[in-house]
Amino acid sequence: MGAHGAAGPLALPPPPLSIDTRGRDGAIGEPDDDGGEPLSPTARMFHDFYIVAVVGLGTPIDFHPARAGLEVTLVRHPRFSSIRVMDGPEPRWVRTAVNLDDHIIVPDLDRAAVSADPDRALEDYVASLSTLPMDQSRPLWELHVLDFPTSEATSAVAFRIHHALGDGASLVSLLLACTRSAADPKAPPAMPSSAPGARRRARPVYGAPPRPAWSAGVLALAAWALSCALLAWHTAVDVARFVAMALQLVRDPPTLFTGVKGVESRRKRFVMRTLSLDDVKLVKHALGCTVNDVLVGVTSAALSRYHFRKLGDDSDTNRSTCFRSVLFVNLRPTPGIQQLAKMMESGNKHNDLKWGNRLGYIVLPFEIVKHDDPLDYVRNAKKTVDRKKHSFEAIATHVIAETVTKLFGIEVSTGLFHRMISGTTVLFSNMIGPAEPIEFYGHPVAYIAPSNFGHPSALTIHWQSYMDTIKIILAVDDAQFLDSHDLLDDFAESLEMIRKATSRAQVLKG
Repeated sequence: MGAHGAAGPLALPPPPLSIDTRGRDGAIGEPDDDGGEPLSPTARMFHDFYIVAVVGLGTPIDFHPARAGLEVTLVRHPRFSSIRVMDGPEPRWVRTAVNLDDHIIVPDLDRAAVSADPDRALEDYVASLSTLPMDQSRPLWELHVLDFPTSEATSAVAFRIHHALGDGASLVSLLLACTRSAADPKAPPAMPSSAPGARRRARPVYGAPPRPAWSAGVLALAAWALSCALLAWHTAVDVARFVAMALQLVRDPPTLFTGVKGVESRRKRFVMRTLSLDDVKLVKHALGCTVNDVLVGVTSAALSRYHFRKLGDDSDTNRSTCFRSVLFVNLRPTPGIQQLAKMMESGNKHNDLKWGNRLGYIVLPFEIVKHDDPLDYVRNAKKTVDRKKHSFEAIATHVIAETVTKLFGIEVSTGLFHRMISGTTVLFSNMIGPAEPIEFYGHPVAYIAPSNFGHPSALTIHWQSYMDTIKIILAVDDAQFLDSHDLLDDFAESLEMIRKATSRAQVLKG
């Protein structure tokens, strides 16, 4: 097993197990018959983009079942058992043998630092992963073992995965496919509002309503035609804005959240806070919106709270502003957990599951404003999100990116992609997690906290639900946000403020 960190071992790992790494069809190390699978244009653009996912566990780590579980699940996935070959006429994925000792890393941590503040020790270690290079001669993933108790878990593991292996939604779904229901260790975890084995799309539902029957009358047909015209107009406006941002004709105004030049290479700190999903649902039902609408509203309230507190009450700095966030939208159907589990069980990529990055982009504006009524943050968020749903922005931007790559090459499309991200201020995403307790190779899961780094943003905001909780995870420029935990407080206090306003409104209404 690999190791890195300060002197003073925390715990020695058990001796390596001798496990056969071959799948059912033979050795994983045998190359594909066709010489490898070509990289998608998006995977080629993600030079140094990484996903990091911390999983808190309810027991100390037992290495033997964990290693054995990885051997029969993750190691058999085609992407996790392939190297990225960039030379030759076309970059491609080539299958290779996987030695788990190269991928499971037990850090050599300072015992005194861990004992003094274990939460900070975990946070510091995960932050260090944002500046460490990854060996490109091996499959592009690592599992870091942090076998010490913190305030939220008895132990933890941290995955670091290159974004070229897949989009965030698919990769988190893949990690969940490695878990099992705590109530039934043979069953995959139950996800909210999804039928067993069903595939879920990561993108929002958008577009015009279906055409009414001719017998519906002139008014119904006219309303449908108007909806289609609005859809085309919204798409045109969104695409024009996207192109202007890629060409840097339009940029966000500078704010406290704007990153400095070269921010993508600076150390990132990942901080997190657990909040109540029931509070989010209370607001959702009261305002007749979605969970995503509430999270966008809470985010706007939290960023506004931080912004105005830092700048003070000066009238010149007390004005409202607006900046933009980029959302990566996977245009492929996200495979269901059961399908992913079967893929890993067979170790065979030649099946009906489509895998890889096929991304479009949505530019989502965030208000930095003071509202007298906290519920206005959610009401305005719902208007913004509903407007974005009535557009084919994600599909159109994906087509633009693919076309630019084919016509001008990957270097040009990568440059435009970087400039587009640089012209916005934050990255925002949220994901639904299991609705029931789950286990990771026999270890009860206390929390799931994914994020990413390597893009030119000083602040990345991610929401992740699990059971009856929702966790806010911030990836921040470590030198720019020295008070990142204060920003976390703003998220917690904003949700509480909106919840209380909802309860007051319900009392007055009832």
